[in-house]
Amino acid sequence: MEPSARRFGEDFCLTVLTDDPALAAVADAAGVNRIGIDIETLGKAERQAGWNTRIERHDWDGLAAVARVVRRAELFVRVNPIHPGTPAEIETALELGARVLMLPAFRTADEAAVFVRTIRGRARAVLLLEMAPAVVRIREILAIPGIDEVMLGLNDLRLQMGVVNHFEVLASPLIDMLAAEVRRCRLPLAIGGVGRVGDQRMPISTDLVYAQYPRLGATGAWVARSFMRSVVSPDFADAIRALRSRLSEWAAASPQELESARAELARAAARWREGSFQRTAIA
Repeated sequence: MEPSARRFGEDFCLTVLTDDPALAAVADAAGVNRIGIDIETLGKAERQAGWNTRIERHDWDGLAAVARVVRRAELFVRVNPIHPGTPAEIETALELGARVLMLPAFRTADEAAVFVRTIRGRARAVLLLEMAPAVVRIREILAIPGIDEVMLGLNDLRLQMGVVNHFEVLASPLIDMLAAEVRRCRLPLAIGGVGRVGDQRMPISTDLVYAQYPRLGATGAWVARSFMRSVVSPDFADAIRALRSRLSEWAAASPQELESARAELARAAARWREGSFQRTAIA
């Protein structure tokens, strides 16, 4: 394997959302890059009503507890969408040691600019691109100075686009376009979440998902909730190592192999979609 391909998995940025110090400590020891909390609540329950999506109930005490056990990873906070309390949220996160802040559910370049200006370079400013208006305005948004990173939020993009599953979005030309725009601006790109190597409980092969990261030039992802079924070390550390190794193997694949994996993912997503329609019709 070429050194550049091997580095792909080793350098891949993994983020765990948790307010549990025990899980945070295990994830930190396993080499997870970012660990922290999600305080986003404004509008999220309404936006994702009826779907089994991640809605946390974290608070600042949880961040303080995680901060006490994390030794290597960067502290992370996903704040609320822009609202009158945004400056106070950002200041509190910074005071508690956060080094990476994420803005969700923004729709305009002005909202993204407020976020970046409020941080003022004191932490990495990450935009979670997940709303249809922000997709339309992607070039205007990426032109804002001070953005450090972009993440594509597959769950909300799926809801915004009115499709059944986020795998269909991941295999679509829409994601290809967004990834190309982010790469054009030379910004790091994270996409969705990753499960465990060979997890047979998942409706679609995790391996097909892994292949999309080198194909799209992505450099990071959430550690999916399904990954957290065991937080016992060394099981968790072994699973992280296996994930990084498999990502590197896909990074060494040919463009034809990566496109074949994308096409297979699209077919699997379509089968899931058709199955969902059939179950709805029967019900």
